[in-house]
Amino acid sequence: MDHNTGDEGFVRLRLEKIGWFKIRANRDVPPAGDIDEGILKKEPTGEWYVSLVTTVEDTPEKPPLTEIDPDDCIGVDLGITSYIHTSENLSVGTLDLSDEYDRYAREQRKLSRKEHGSSNWEKQHRKVAQAKRTIKRKMRNYQHKLTTWLVQEYDVVAVEDLDVDVKPMLETSQNAKNKQDAAWSRFIELLEYKADLHGTHVEKVKPEGTTKECAVCSVETEKPIWVREHSCPACGHTENRDLNAAKNILNRGLKQLGAGRSELTSSERRSLS
Repeated sequence: MDHNTGDEGFVRLRLEKIGWFKIRANRDVPPAGDIDEGILKKEPTGEWYVSLVTTVEDTPEKPPLTEIDPDDCIGVDLGITSYIHTSENLSVGTLDLSDEYDRYAREQRKLSRKEHGSSNWEKQHRKVAQAKRTIKRKMRNYQHKLTTWLVQEYDVVAVEDLDVDVKPMLETSQNAKNKQDAAWSRFIELLEYKADLHGTHVEKVKPEGTTKECAVCSVETEKPIWVREHSCPACGHTENRDLNAAKNILNRGLKQLGAGRSELTSSERRSLS
C-alpha cells in the first residue's frame, strides 16, 4: 500500500500477480499490515471496485440495561406513508427517486430495441447498469445517514423483525412496490451493523399486531390499511396509526430486553405514550 501518491483521495495498491494500480478511496485506507483481505469486483457498468477487509477490535461496549434512560430508547415503525415513524412522533419521509426510476425505465426500453450481443447493445446495457447504480447509491446513502443518526442518538432502538412473515404489510400492489423499493432488510442489517460499532442495543420484535394493539391499554382493534388513525374503543385513546405502532414496538423491545422490567403496567404504557 502506497499512500504517497500526490493526489488527495487516491492511494496505490499492489496485489500479487497483478501489480500496482491507483484507486480512489472513499474513506481512510489502513496500513497494509492491518488489511486481512482484498476483494476485487467488476460492476455491470464496467467499473472495478476493491474492498479491503480489516479487523475492528476496540468496539464500544453497550450500556447496561439497568442504566439506560427511557428517554434514550426509541421504537421505529417501518412506515407506509413515510419511510419510518418513531415513538417520539418523528416521521421521516420516503426518498423521492421517481426521476431516477423514469430514467431507468427509458434506458431499459432502449435496450430492448437493440440487437442482443451487438456493440450498441453492450453500450446501452452499461447505461442501464449506470441508471440502476444511481438508484442503489442514493437509497444506500439515505439508509446510511438514517441508521447512523439512530444509533448515535439512542441507546436502545426497537424495530420490526422482517425475518417474520411480512405478507400482511404488503396489502396492495402499490404498497408492495414501495416496500420492495425501500429495501427494509438492508436497512435493518445496516442498523444492527452500526449498533455494534456505536454501542447501541437493537432489538427486533414481531410486527404482528403492533398496528392493531392500543399502546395504552393493549386492546386490539381491527382497522383497514387506509385508516391512518388509531382509535381505541376500550380506553378512548386516539393518535396517529404509525405512532401507536412505534410505541408498541418500543414496549415489546423493552420487554424482550428485560431492561429492569418483567411486564409493562398500564401506568408505564401511559408514560411511554
